Amino acid sequence: MKLHIPIPVKELAKRFNMKLIGNETQLIYGINEIHKVEEGDLTFVDAEKYYSKSIHSAATVILINKETEVPAGKTLLVADEPFEIYNQLVLEFRPVIPQTKAISDTAVVHPTAIIEPNVVLGHHVVIGAHSYIQSNTVIGEFTVIGDHVKIQPGVIIGSDAFYYKKTAQGYKKWRSGGRVIIYDHVDIGSGCTINKGVSGDTIIGEGTKIDCQVQIGHGVVIGKHCLIASQVGIAGKTIIGDHCVFYGQVGITQNLLIGDHVTVLAKSGVGKNLESGKTYFGIPCEEARLKLKEMAALRILAEQYQKK
Repeated sequence: MKLHIPIPVKELAKRFNMKLIGNETQLIYGINEIHKVEEGDLTFVDAEKYYSKSIHSAATVILINKETEVPAGKTLLVADEPFEIYNQLVLEFRPVIPQTKAISDTAVVHPTAIIEPNVVLGHHVVIGAHSYIQSNTVIGEFTVIGDHVKIQPGVIIGSDAFYYKKTAQGYKKWRSGGRVIIYDHVDIGSGCTINKGVSGDTIIGEGTKIDCQVQIGHGVVIGKHCLIASQVGIAGKTIIGDHCVFYGQVGITQNLLIGDHVTVLAKSGVGKNLESGKTYFGIPCEEARLKLKEMAALRILAEQYQKK
């Protein structure tokens, strides 16, 4: 999540009474959790096993709960509860504003776009030229929809990320400061749900076609010209290449990298990164030709056992 006004790191340290270690002149240009950080971003860490990953990430400023060494050019801000400060900052720059009318006054809709009755457009939504949004669809805040996009009835885009911080008192919800971005010529079937990112963007690439009742998690990136059949579920922050095909009821776990021109056959479970240009099948999925050979071998073994 990029900030419209950079924050001087010294100002932030003074405001929350934090100890500053490292570069005192740094400006903070964005707020991101560790999976999405870029140079100029602030992130947080409160578990020692993740210190190194956070400090040596692309992030420039790290909220941390213990003093430690800091690489040149970076800044540590030491606080008892780094997550609380992080989440408070997100809420300040992206406050929760309840919606009081179906189409927000801040939504921008191209004159050639068609918006059917009972569509809800949230704050700062953008709808591109010749896009067609059918009835009972909800498009949440800060969603950006390109040109010639077709969204069938009952779709929910920009719902909150399913993302919680585990504490001694229970699970605390993160403020979802990310967006959903849907590029040109995308089709989305009825009943789909697409979560916005926690701090980055959930992205649907140009020309991708999505069947009904597909769930796309927070921060997922789907490439260009993919085909996704019904009841596919893609967990948060997985990145999918171009020209991929997922048959019905494929389940894909979080934080994976799936290459270009990948096909995953129906009812498969994807729990690891997949190489480009291959077809996969099974639970857990493997290359389809190997999985089918394995299944044939097991059938032969079963037949031999029954003959004994």
